[in-house]
Amino acid sequence: MTTGEGTRPASRVLLGLAAVAIAFAAADTYVVVLALPDMMSSTGLELDELQRAAPIVSGFLLGYVAVLPLIGRISDLRGRVPVLLGSLAVFAVGSLITAAAYNLETIVTGRLIQGIGGGGLIPPTLALVADMWPPKSRGLPLGIVGAVQELGSVVGPLYGAVVLAFGDWRDIFWLNCAIGLVLAAAMLRHRDPMGPGAVRTAERDYVGMALATLTLAGLTLVMLEPTRLTQGVTVGRAFLPVTGDSRWLTPLALTTGGLLLLFLLRQVTARNPLIGWRSWGALARETDIWGALLLTVGLGAIILTFASAEPEKAAISAQAPWLLPIAAASFVGFYLRQQRAERPLIPRGALSSRPAWGALVVSFFVGAALIAALVDIPFFARLTVHRDSQLDAALVLVRFLIALPVGAVLGGWLLRRMPAWVLTPIAMVLSAVAFLHMATWDATSLNHETETLSLVLGGLGFGLAIAPVNAALLAHTADAVHGVTSALLIVARMVGMLLGISALTTIGLRAFYAASDKIAPAEELCGGVATACQAYKDAVRDAGITQLHTVFVGAAVCAIIAAVLSGVLMRDAANRESVDAD
Repeated sequence: MTTGEGTRPASRVLLGLAAVAIAFAAADTYVVVLALPDMMSSTGLELDELQRAAPIVSGFLLGYVAVLPLIGRISDLRGRVPVLLGSLAVFAVGSLITAAAYNLETIVTGRLIQGIGGGGLIPPTLALVADMWPPKSRGLPLGIVGAVQELGSVVGPLYGAVVLAFGDWRDIFWLNCAIGLVLAAAMLRHRDPMGPGAVRTAERDYVGMALATLTLAGLTLVMLEPTRLTQGVTVGRAFLPVTGDSRWLTPLALTTGGLLLLFLLRQVTARNPLIGWRSWGALARETDIWGALLLTVGLGAIILTFASAEPEKAAISAQAPWLLPIAAASFVGFYLRQQRAERPLIPRGALSSRPAWGALVVSFFVGAALIAALVDIPFFARLTVHRDSQLDAALVLVRFLIALPVGAVLGGWLLRRMPAWVLTPIAMVLSAVAFLHMATWDATSLNHETETLSLVLGGLGFGLAIAPVNAALLAHTADAVHGVTSALLIVARMVGMLLGISALTTIGLRAFYAASDKIAPAEELCGGVATACQAYKDAVRDAGITQLHTVFVGAAVCAIIAAVLSGVLMRDAANRESVDAD
């Protein structure tokens, strides 16, 4: 049974704000695409040291995925709105740290915190949809939430380009911080004033707010070291280290540390502290923190293993020999913890329904297929018709990405007219057909506008699958676990993307090496000319095309597997309204 919360206008406004926040956080995943060279330069990295800058991207992904199950579980126990507010606050703090960063380590730290806040918005938002709409009416709102999330992949680079046209890369993250705080303030204003944990205005911890603000301001100044202040005769003394040469031993830094201690002391002693540590302390006793830690370590090791690899060269990172054993040990430990804990992170029986765990399996294969489009379509364009422009190659993918959110909304609308186990296979077959056509592309195919049809078809297919997979999961899990199960759905898709790109890259590289072995020596093709002629370059290019054709066929296979599994495992979704009353 649903809560009926959808009858209150304030709840709909909250959901709208949460959707905007998700779109904004999703855009931040891609916002560094154009800003990355400037971010590297500011930390002393050269453009040919791109691999050293990989943590700027993988750090955000690590935060986005690794702690999702814990955040989802907290939203089940503490409530959707408090977690949404907390996630926005964390996102804003991460943006502030990134904007004020002075070296690579602080940039990565800021991006990690941003990722935690951005990823934490999704599970409570999906759960909020389930709270507000009965199972048969959830399709369109789930489609809209999925659409705004996917829209971030299109808006992110554009947003970054607009900001960079008028400022530098730090302005992107200052704006992130400001927008995150504005969204949090709007959400706070529209939440239920009589809801759980609500505090009357007169009882709010304004002293705690002031101390938190001063602490963040001090931290920002320590990290930025503004020239106008550091060169001041009087004010500049606050930036001179008391001993040594560390910026964290300056009077300003030490004062900031004192303010932080005062803030923490205030939270312990205040009647209504800014951070409700008493209720969160009770929450910690209800949450399997050790299980969450084991799962976080395991997911983190998987992300670092695959997200740090260069898809064109290798399937996994060089650190895989020690990361993968850590992941395996952590997952085994998590499984044992799930069996023995009094209150496990994933409540026992939460995924006992076949459509529920089936949705996770389908999401995994959807992610494995989707990543091939996101990585290899631009790669194909760069290899063939856009050799001299990375931007033009990326714009080829935009045709696919724009169709994704359109498909998500359409899928939500269609879900009112057909069951999830019927719509999802149709969607994934469309994507499989698109991939199989991409496997026929030659060196000039992307010069023809008709190829836009295959890109649009593929994007529509993936978009159509978003709402039904989410709906099947929510319809077959109880209200009390919607947060953690929604988080697991996202984790399944992201892990599918990481493992998918690894497997498909491995298969593709084998095809490339096999094709390369058949190329005649350059001297033979070029008539003894020392430098490779066009014929040899074309032969190497064709070997690369063979590699990508293999990847596209592999992605089509993943899409077909998702189609078959969704038709089999999610079938009960058509015959059963909900288990919310369980």
